[in-house]
Amino acid sequence: MKLRRSLVGLVAAAAALGAFSTVATAQSAYKAEYRLSLVLGPPTPWGQAGKMWAELVKERTQGRINIKLYPGVSLIQGDQTREFSALRQGVIDMAVGSTINWSPQVKELNLFSLPFLMPDYAAIDALTQGEVGRKIFATLDKAGVVPLAWGENGFRELTNSKRAIKSPSDLKGMKIRVVGSPIYSDMFSAMGANPTQMSWADAQPALASGAVDGQENPLFLFTVLKMQNVGQKFLTAWGYVADPLIFVVNKDIWSSWTAADQALVRQAAVDAGKQEIVLARKGLVEADKPLFKDIAAMGVTVTQLSPAEREAFVLVTRPVYEKWKTTVGADLVKAAEAAIVARKK
Repeated sequence: MKLRRSLVGLVAAAAALGAFSTVATAQSAYKAEYRLSLVLGPPTPWGQAGKMWAELVKERTQGRINIKLYPGVSLIQGDQTREFSALRQGVIDMAVGSTINWSPQVKELNLFSLPFLMPDYAAIDALTQGEVGRKIFATLDKAGVVPLAWGENGFRELTNSKRAIKSPSDLKGMKIRVVGSPIYSDMFSAMGANPTQMSWADAQPALASGAVDGQENPLFLFTVLKMQNVGQKFLTAWGYVADPLIFVVNKDIWSSWTAADQALVRQAAVDAGKQEIVLARKGLVEADKPLFKDIAAMGVTVTQLSPAEREAFVLVTRPVYEKWKTTVGADLVKAAEAAIVARKK
C-alpha cells in the first residue's frame, strides 16, 4: 500500500513538473521587451491609452511582458499610414491605432469616417460596443492582427485662421489640411474647400505661415498644441466624424504567449480603453462643455452649429457618404445605421 501511494505521488509530482516545464518553456520564448506603436504620446489621451495598457500588463503578468512605447510612429519613421502593414509584418509588436490611419488597408474602418454618421457619443458606443464592433474585430483578425479593445481619439472638429464657419459656402476656396485617407479629400472638396493632404509634422509650420488655412482634429490636440498660436482663431464644433482607437497585437506575438497571459493582456486592454475613453471625452460630455469655454478663453471664436446649419453640411456631403458606403460595405453601413437609430441616448 505504501509503495502504491509512493508511486501515485511520484506520478503526480512528475505531472506537475511537466506542466511547470511546459509553461516555463513557453515563457522562455518571450521577448525581453515588446514594441508598442502610437501616433501620439502622453499627455494626450491616445498616449495615455498606451501608457496605461503597458503598466497594467506589466503589473498583471508580474513582469513577464514588458512593453516600451514608441510614440510618433517612430518605428516606421513617422509614416502613420504604414502602421497597420508594419504591425502585420512584425515590425511592430503591438499598437493602439487609429481607424482613420488603418482604413487604407482595412476598408471597413472607413465606416467611422462616413460624414455625419454618428451624431453623438452614444452613437459611437452603439457601434464599437455592439455587433458592428464585433464584425470589425472579425475583419481585423482576418487581416492579420489580434484586436482586443476599443479606445477613442474623439470627434474631429474644424479650425481655421480666416473666419467663422457656419455653412458650406464659408469653406469655399479655403485650404484645409486633411489626413491621408481619400474620403477626407472627397468630403472637403464637396464642401467647396481645397483639401491638402500632409503629415501633422508638415501641417504645423504650414498653419503658422498661413500656407494652409485650417485643419480638423480632436479638441484635446488644440489645447495640448496651443493651436491658437499657429493662427487657428476660429473653431466650428460640428462632430462630422469620429476616430475610435483599437488595441491590437501582432498574431505571432500573441501566439507566443500562454493562454493565461493572453487573457491578462486582453483584459488590460479593455480596462485601459475604458479609462482612456473617459479622458478623451473630458470637458465635452458635461452639460456646460467646459473645454469649449477653455478654448474661447484663448481668444478663439467658438461656433456651435444649430441643427439646421448642421443639416446643410449633411446634405452637401451626402454624395460622398453614398459613394463610400459601397467601399465600406453596404451591409455593414446598414447595420451601423440601425444600431445608431436604436441607441440609448
